[in-house]
Amino acid sequence: MKDKRKAYRMLGPILLLSLAAGCVNGDNAGSDSADAGKGPAPAAGAHHTHWSYEGATSPEHWAELDELFATCSTGKAQSPVNIVQDSVKASGALAPVQPEYAPSQVSIINNGHTIQVNLHNQDNRLVLEGKTYTLQQFHFHLPSEHEVDGKHARMELHLVHKSEDGALAVLGVLIMEGSENAELSKLWAMLPKEESEAAVPVEGVFDLNKLLPSDLHSFRYQGSLTTPPCTEGVQWIVLEQPVQWSEEQIGKFAAIFPHDNRPVQALGTREIAADQ
Repeated sequence: MKDKRKAYRMLGPILLLSLAAGCVNGDNAGSDSADAGKGPAPAAGAHHTHWSYEGATSPEHWAELDELFATCSTGKAQSPVNIVQDSVKASGALAPVQPEYAPSQVSIINNGHTIQVNLHNQDNRLVLEGKTYTLQQFHFHLPSEHEVDGKHARMELHLVHKSEDGALAVLGVLIMEGSENAELSKLWAMLPKEESEAAVPVEGVFDLNKLLPSDLHSFRYQGSLTTPPCTEGVQWIVLEQPVQWSEEQIGKFAAIFPHDNRPVQALGTREIAADQ
C-alpha cells in the first residue's frame, strides 16, 4: 500500500492555487446525477433551482436554495472527503475494480456546471461485489473534489454508474499535470465553451480505458452526490493512482470553469477502505 501511495507525494508541487474567478452557472444539469444531461434528481423542480460554486448560490448555501437540497446541509454521509492515508483500512475482502469499458460513441455538453460526456450505448459497466452498474456519463471537476492527505489534485474525473435498482456508484480519477492524454484530445477538440441544452456528437469512438491509470487499486467509502440534491447512498471508488494531462489540456477546461468543486465534507464515523 505504501508503495502505491508514493504517487501522491507528487501532488504537493502541483497543487492548484485558490482561484478567484467564478464559474459559468446554469440551471439544467446536475453533474453527478446518473441521468445524463437531465438534472440531479427525478423530483420535479429540483434541477430548475439555480446553484453554483460561488456567491449566494455556492455550496455553503445549497441547502437554503431549495427544500429538496436539505441533505446538502443535514446529511451525515456527504462527499467529497479528505482521504487520510494513515487512517485507511486495508480490506482483504475488496478486489481492485475491473471496469468493462468498450470504445463508445459519445457526445459532449457544457451543462453550466461542468463539461459532461454522455454515452450512446450501454456497453460500459462496473461490477462491485457481484452487482453490475452501467456507466451513464462522465464529467470533470477543477480542482479535484477529493483530497488526499489534505491536498487537491489539479482535476478529478467522475464516471457515474447506475444499477438496475437505481443504486449509484461513482469512479473517481485524480488528474495531475504531466504528459498529454491523446485520447482526451478527441473530446477537447469539440470542447463547448458556452452552456447549451444540446450535446454535440464526437466523431468516431472514444476509448474510456485511456482515461484510467494502469493501476486500478482504490479507496472505497459510502458517500453522496457532490452536487445538489447531495443524495446519499452513493458508493465511491477513488483510484489511488493519478493520471496525467498536459498543462494545456487542464488550462482549456479552466478557461471555461475556473473552479467547479464542492469543498470536502466531514467523514464522521465513516471509514475509508482500500482494496488489496
